[in-house]
Amino acid sequence: MESFALHSHSSSTFPLSSRASLFRRSKPLVKSPPSIQSSPSLPTLRSPSLLPSKPFISLSHSSKPRKTHFPIQASQSAQPQTTLAPPPAPPLQGAKPIPFIISIAIGIVVRFFVPKPVEVTPQAWQLLAIFLSTIAGLVLSPLPVGAWAFLGLTTSVVTGTLSFPTAFSAFTNEVIWLIVISFFFARGFVKTGLGDRIATYFVKWLGKSTLGLSYGLTISEALIAPAMPSTTARAGGVFLPIIKSLSLSGGSKPGDPSKRKLGSYLIMSQFQSAGNSSALFLTAAAQNLLCLKLAEELGVIVSSPWVSWFKAASLPAFVCLLATPLVLYKLFPPETKDTPDAPAMATKKLENMGPVTKNEFIMVGTMLLAVSLWVFG
Repeated sequence: MESFALHSHSSSTFPLSSRASLFRRSKPLVKSPPSIQSSPSLPTLRSPSLLPSKPFISLSHSSKPRKTHFPIQASQSAQPQTTLAPPPAPPLQGAKPIPFIISIAIGIVVRFFVPKPVEVTPQAWQLLAIFLSTIAGLVLSPLPVGAWAFLGLTTSVVTGTLSFPTAFSAFTNEVIWLIVISFFFARGFVKTGLGDRIATYFVKWLGKSTLGLSYGLTISEALIAPAMPSTTARAGGVFLPIIKSLSLSGGSKPGDPSKRKLGSYLIMSQFQSAGNSSALFLTAAAQNLLCLKLAEELGVIVSSPWVSWFKAASLPAFVCLLATPLVLYKLFPPETKDTPDAPAMATKKLENMGPVTKNEFIMVGTMLLAVSLWVFG
């Protein structure tokens, strides 16, 4: 920064007239820079020790505008201000109000406003009201199925409709627990990917033709059926994604005329074969265990139920398992007869899945142990 200073008379070279004219010049319009306060540790510029012979006289009027340099900082107002949207409201927790009110209202109307037949006891009529309210809740879903069923069971005990041992007597039945454990196995097959791996291996081995592909899916479905007692879980959790992938790779799309190329046949074959494998094993479907329970209540006691069921169902089930893909191949023929790319796709999928994981080994061991206990227990 340039400054204009006058020295003492001994060293000055300006005449008096020029110095007088210097003070008469107009004041510049540029503001002077902010004053700099001296630090205690540094000497000031006006200290006599620094300028002993030439006292420094600063002028408030300069002949030239002073150039001051200030850092340019971006102002926040120059940037467009974007208003952040408020965070979404958390989802409503608890029961859904309208389905809850409707379900409860059905039971109340039946209990207090519908005339009770003379032949029906008050206890039975109250139990009917609780039962209808429970069924309505299972349809309308104000709460998850397990929570709503337990709520209905609790209501029957609190109102004195059923005693505690009577209400919870079903939980002491081994068949009911067998159904529950079997559904745990079904979830394990889907979550660990073991069912997907088994089905993919059979696609790799038998998938060179459409008929062989159907047999591979049928055999793999029958193998995992004893430890996965749900046709819906097997079809939706394991085989539907595989069939959809194979169909799309073959140019067969659902809801399109091209569905007859491959997809329709594989879906139909899998649907019919699932019923056969469900009938082959006692633990392949939950309704099999319920049938066994009903037979026991009627006095029909079956020794070694798993083995007895398998012996009785093996002949018709095996014949149907072998005949179903071939019969459908003739009655509902696919347009695509050969699928040479299916084994390659299955091989690539197995490579992407990697080696068998620890969870899959645990699932295999648990399945073999459970089936062995069901057979020989």
